[in-house]
Amino acid sequence: MTLMWVSMVVMLLVGFPFMVLILGSLILQLEVNMPAFNMTVIVQQVLTGMSPPALQAVPMFILGASILTSGQAARRLINMVRVAVGHIPGGLPITTNASCTLFGAVSGSTQATVAAIGGTMRPMLLEAGYKSSFTLGLIINASDIALLIPPSIGFIVYGVVTSTSVGKLFLAGILPGIMIFLLFSIYSYVYSRVMNVGTAPKATRQERWTAFKEGFPVLGFPVIIVGGIYLGIFSPTEAAAAAVLYALFLEGVVYRTLTWKILVKVLLDTGVITGVVFVLVGAGQAFSWLISFMKIPQAVMPVILGTDPTALKVIIVIVVAYFVACMFVDPIVAIYVFSPIFAPYVRNLGIDPVFLGTLVTLQAAIGSATPPFGCDIFTAQLIFRRPYLEVIGHTLPFILILILATALIIMFPGIATFLPNTMMSVGG
Repeated sequence: MTLMWVSMVVMLLVGFPFMVLILGSLILQLEVNMPAFNMTVIVQQVLTGMSPPALQAVPMFILGASILTSGQAARRLINMVRVAVGHIPGGLPITTNASCTLFGAVSGSTQATVAAIGGTMRPMLLEAGYKSSFTLGLIINASDIALLIPPSIGFIVYGVVTSTSVGKLFLAGILPGIMIFLLFSIYSYVYSRVMNVGTAPKATRQERWTAFKEGFPVLGFPVIIVGGIYLGIFSPTEAAAAAVLYALFLEGVVYRTLTWKILVKVLLDTGVITGVVFVLVGAGQAFSWLISFMKIPQAVMPVILGTDPTALKVIIVIVVAYFVACMFVDPIVAIYVFSPIFAPYVRNLGIDPVFLGTLVTLQAAIGSATPPFGCDIFTAQLIFRRPYLEVIGHTLPFILILILATALIIMFPGIATFLPNTMMSVGG
């Protein structure tokens, strides 16, 4: 395995795309150490990883997010929140937090949220006197709430890998997402009071009413997705299709910003992003299979967990493993690799997979904005044209808040399990 890990590090430093890094190091390992191995098996594993029906929801959620990012939905959503809270201390950062949370209920993608919300909010934050590093840290971390608020691509992938209900996972992410929004907003308020920045003029009643009328239709997305799944009208995949139809209606009919030229570009962009996601999914499945084939978990896990681990110890080890892994690798690959390794312990100790899926997806969210290789860091670099050190300069306070949120969920599992246990039992 040493050759595989060394080759991964070298390709990462050289700048190869992550999908090439995973599959390339895997093939090199087999060619050098197992030259008689039938490579057809790897191809089969890649295709197996891409084939679960639940993954059909992924390209549709990506398409819906792309339609909205290209139109007016994000701007109108931001304006609706801004006129409500922009005048209080920390109002603009709180607007950023709220807009990222609400847009997460539209897109399910942290990177789409960085682009849609950050592109509008960052100039406003800078004009109000906030330091550039604070605005960047705020945007990339608040955008991570999108990975917990349904629809979430992270939840879909975890549900596929572990055979856990995606509908229950969607519901499980709502309260943790709201909790993180509140924690970020409290920090934003305190920071703004201490630094004496960020207070904007109070909007008039007419301005509030106009902003509400323009932004309210965007809130139809969580109603369609969460409400449809809860009431048994949609499966998660069907909810994704309904979300695309609503995005087309909103931007094409209500806001009238969607043209054929924009739609063609959106479709092409969706195809590219979907291709990247599915290759990562396939690569993760192949990598996970190889680790299992080589019996690495059987050799490593008893050393880490001992012969008779408690449920709390297993949960902490899982959280730490995902937290560290997602700092270096794509969360999709981490979910595919680690989930089968920990599965026997999770099953034997009776750990709730929905509760655990919330913790795992939260670690994926933290990793998306954590140095050295969090994907949202590089997204922010690309969009805002700022140096790496400036982008990560104010991430530590937000990461500490996310670690606190993780500890709270471990101590109070009901934060994650209350809604799926009550709403799914009521809604059928």
